[in-house]
Amino acid sequence: MKTLARLFRFGRPYRWLLLNGVISMAILSAIGMARPYLTKLLIDWVVVGGQYRYLLWLSLAVVAVSAARGVFNFFRQYLSQLYGQKVVYDLRNALYDRLQSLSFSYYDTAQTGQLMSRLTGDVEAVRTFLSFGFVHMMDFFFMLIFVLIILFSLDWRLTVASLAAMPFLAVVVIFFDKRVRPAFSAIQQQLAVLTATIQENITGVRVVKAFARESHEVDKFSKENREFFNKNVTASNLWATFIPLMDFVSGLSATFVLWYGGRQYIHDAISLGTLVAFTSYIWTLVWTTRDLGWLLNILEQSVASGERLFEILDTPSAVKDRPDALELAAVDGHVRFERVSFSYGGEAPVLQDVNLDAPPGTLVALLGTTGSGKTSIVDLIPRFYDVSAGRVLVDGHDVHTVTLNSLRRHIGMALQETFLFSASIRENLAYGHPDATDEQIIAAAKAAQAHDFILELPQGYETMVGERGIGLSGGQKQRVAIARAIVTDPRILILDDSTSSVDMETEHLIHLALREVMRNRTTFVIAHRLSSVKHADEIIVLEEGRVVERGRHEELLRLGGHYKRIYDVQFKDQEEVLGQAAGAGGSAGSGGSAGSAEGGAGE
Repeated sequence: MKTLARLFRFGRPYRWLLLNGVISMAILSAIGMARPYLTKLLIDWVVVGGQYRYLLWLSLAVVAVSAARGVFNFFRQYLSQLYGQKVVYDLRNALYDRLQSLSFSYYDTAQTGQLMSRLTGDVEAVRTFLSFGFVHMMDFFFMLIFVLIILFSLDWRLTVASLAAMPFLAVVVIFFDKRVRPAFSAIQQQLAVLTATIQENITGVRVVKAFARESHEVDKFSKENREFFNKNVTASNLWATFIPLMDFVSGLSATFVLWYGGRQYIHDAISLGTLVAFTSYIWTLVWTTRDLGWLLNILEQSVASGERLFEILDTPSAVKDRPDALELAAVDGHVRFERVSFSYGGEAPVLQDVNLDAPPGTLVALLGTTGSGKTSIVDLIPRFYDVSAGRVLVDGHDVHTVTLNSLRRHIGMALQETFLFSASIRENLAYGHPDATDEQIIAAAKAAQAHDFILELPQGYETMVGERGIGLSGGQKQRVAIARAIVTDPRILILDDSTSSVDMETEHLIHLALREVMRNRTTFVIAHRLSSVKHADEIIVLEEGRVVERGRHEELLRLGGHYKRIYDVQFKDQEEVLGQAAGAGGSAGSGGSAGSAEGGAGE
């Protein structure tokens, strides 16, 4: 009931639609009660009584009832469907809005397929109940009330006798309700698992084919599909058991009416028309009760789906604006870390006691082995995550005290995992600044060394890129991502290993072009190639979440520590090769001179 109440709270703005739909359903049910009674009159007055003058009027009354039913059936269908669609429209928007507001930590563990299943299958199950199931359940109650009133008015003794089987029917319904809810909840959950399996396989299809693991993926999908099949069969078995039981118990009432009512007619206690009408009303009640199982099916599916949807809506965001958060209007770009520590989900610390001071216009390079905490540092600046201890300040403002939108408007990021939308190159470049002019877009593309290859594409800047940027090479996607960050004209620029997929020559050209872009901006660069960072104002070397060295390129080389070892690994072999080449060139030059001298002496 709690889940249903929450679903109907979404419908408060449209309660008049629901109310009018229910009223239409009540009138429709009431009008439907007229048909058996008209049949009673036809039999008692015309067939048995011989009053043929009533035949035309009774026939016209049947036509009028049918027309009225058609009118109110239209209103019932239209209003209930409109109500369900409006509620689900708001629910879907609320879910999507919630997903946009959830922090990075939620998506670190959430499965895309699970979320897709909830926003499609579960929402549709809720819509089916709100648009169709609820009004038909009201129809059952209206029909039950109207039929009982009419039956008692016709013959109270026959009515009491015919209802003797109803307690057994109630037991069957309660038993079914307790068994079917977990069954349908399991089906919805397994459908989400199946959807997640499909989504993951499609996303990683290149990896699957690269390792020739198609058969493994087929087996994995078949296993989940078999589980989905089994859960549906279990629910179907419950359904197949319930319906015959409903038919049997309901049929007992109809059978008893025929037996007892027939005896009453034989003894002239009731008229033939009354017996026929009574039988018709009982069968109406039987068929309506039979539909109750089907309606419970819809109800249980919607409740199971609603619970899964509210799991999303009830998930708190780990990172959100404070009630008194300030708008960060203008930024110079002064970033400072004060004894910052951080861990993901309360696990082992990723960063420990990090101090950092980057005045406006500073280029800071972050260096370290995989897992040393480089990306974690830059993720704390736009507040993708909250620190466990210490403070991160931008222009003296603790990032907790300013609104997320105003903070992130001043930060441009080229993330470690490059993602492009299925849109044109131009739309991807202008994603963070939709009002950017062509000049701004082209200037950013040139700075990222992307302009030339974009012009070579079939439609240039209007070329559509495939899903996740398929159709572009890794290096091209990275250059587009860098240009996208530049277009926003940020005061703080973060390049998280954003040139790892480009060749060294292109990387050199990008950094040459970015030097002008970085001017008067605070820039954080994460890179594994020292050639990308040796011109930085400060290089910070991380090891297991701690700052182990900091300084400029020449200073760190003189220290002979971690940075020097990284430098030696990357450049020693290159220098040896160059030295050997230079030595070989020198020897060849000396030999040539000696030969010439000797030749001259011989002469």
